[in-house]
Amino acid sequence: MTEKIIKTIQESIAVKEAIIKDEELVRNIAQVASVITACFQQNHKVLFAGNGGSAADAQHLAAEFSGRFYKDRSPLYAEALHCNTSFLTAVGNDYGYNEVYARMLRGIGQAGDVFVGISTSGNSANILEAIKVAKAKGMTVVSMTGMSGGKMKDGSDILLNVPSSDTPRIQESHITIGHIICEIVENNLFGS
Repeated sequence: MTEKIIKTIQESIAVKEAIIKDEELVRNIAQVASVITACFQQNHKVLFAGNGGSAADAQHLAAEFSGRFYKDRSPLYAEALHCNTSFLTAVGNDYGYNEVYARMLRGIGQAGDVFVGISTSGNSANILEAIKVAKAKGMTVVSMTGMSGGKMKDGSDILLNVPSSDTPRIQESHITIGHIICEIVENNLFGS
């Protein structure tokens, strides 16, 4: 059992080492931090969406901005779009699950906002529909995916594609990348 534990940790480390070596991905992480900083400076919002574990990641990262990360500071307008279960289940029932995030963005998304879609495969149908709406509204689209970027790759303004095809390792890296972005944004807005 201890061998399995060590092997899993080594696999997680290997993915993070691959991120470090991926110059384009590192540049894209920095670009996302700059885009989100500018978004907040202009009194816009960051809206997150994902399914399953990626929904948990969306909620986690939104809370880092709207609550706090390292600093005791003013809250920033960030939210995960799945948190209203009455909305989610009503729209899923009435319009289909593929529309749940797109419909929310039609109501609250504005030009200048940032939409962060999270999907390890990059192929989540409801995220793809939301990307279409975000683009039509003039929002910046950030996609957090696995290695290939999936279908989300084409609709993204900035792609953060973790160099792995292993779902748990991708999700671990999404949180690491998200935390890095949160820290940079917080320092940009409130001092280091």
